[in-house]
Amino acid sequence: MAKVTLQSIADHVGVSRMTVSNAFSRPDQLSADLRAKILAAADQLGYVGPDPAARALARGRTGSVGLLLTDELSQAFEDAVATEFLSSVAGALTHEGLALTLLTSGDVAGAPSGYVPSRDVAMDGAIVYICDPASPDIAWLERRGLPLVAVDRDPAADAPSVNVDDRGGATAAAQHLVDLGHTRVAILTLRVEGVPKDNRPARERLVGWRAPLEAAGIEPEVCAASYRRRGTVEQEARALLDRPGRPTAILCFSDAFAVATIQVAHSLGLRVPEDLSVVGYDDSPLALASQPQLTTVHQEVASKGHEAVRLLMGVMGTNPPEEPERVLLPTRLVIRDSTAPPPA
Repeated sequence: MAKVTLQSIADHVGVSRMTVSNAFSRPDQLSADLRAKILAAADQLGYVGPDPAARALARGRTGSVGLLLTDELSQAFEDAVATEFLSSVAGALTHEGLALTLLTSGDVAGAPSGYVPSRDVAMDGAIVYICDPASPDIAWLERRGLPLVAVDRDPAADAPSVNVDDRGGATAAAQHLVDLGHTRVAILTLRVEGVPKDNRPARERLVGWRAPLEAAGIEPEVCAASYRRRGTVEQEARALLDRPGRPTAILCFSDAFAVATIQVAHSLGLRVPEDLSVVGYDDSPLALASQPQLTTVHQEVASKGHEAVRLLMGVMGTNPPEEPERVLLPTRLVIRDSTAPPPA
């Protein structure tokens, strides 16, 4: 069977090849009736549409945007906050007529030898979500000259960025515990593989927690757990709670850390919040599902994704801004049932 081409459809309908091409790529150039007639003929003849590779070559665009993640996809999809962010980015790109390509580090387990997604995958621009600043994947994206937007990380001098007021949110959370009367407070934060200062949310939250505690004369006990090894959260929480002189309140890096801490507390016979107050961060679905429901810091995760796409569209456009835009999204403390005054 002969291959169906644009010319085949043009001969069938009695129009030019360019008119058929416009029906697929520039529909505004045709009347609705003529376009419908052409598409119906294409369907009847079994035409599958223009070749995506040829179209991308002609336009100089792939129609896809990359999203570089720190971890493997399986780990990202286990995280409620990361999943909401991915969903918001994908939705915003759909409205722009673009596809989303998920990129993970080229050195993840099981990756083909010599395959570096940030170097080898075709894309028009990329959103870099957290990631180590020294990552070779970021270096490859920069070397390719792709438009980039940084999210939840310290921005490069020439790239726009979207961040959350992590410091302000953490300050509000710690001040809440001070106002309740707690004087024995612990912090359960994220252990970053590598240099801790390279993870912006962890660094900013720690600074925010410390400020009101130290102003009240409280020296918090700081422990860190790895996100990649979930058991370390429970281990650190148990080390804090299963001893005399335990803290009466714990500030946690995330809602996931807070829920794990509450579970450890219950296993030790401690009541939350009567014996122990726990504060999370993110206001993810875990916060409402927790028993008791979590006091936490709310961040606008969906807005973070939408803003990242908006900024990327700007730098990918024909008139990119001269100065990179810096977006700092607000946070707010949400007080629920997991915090109370310390036990007498």
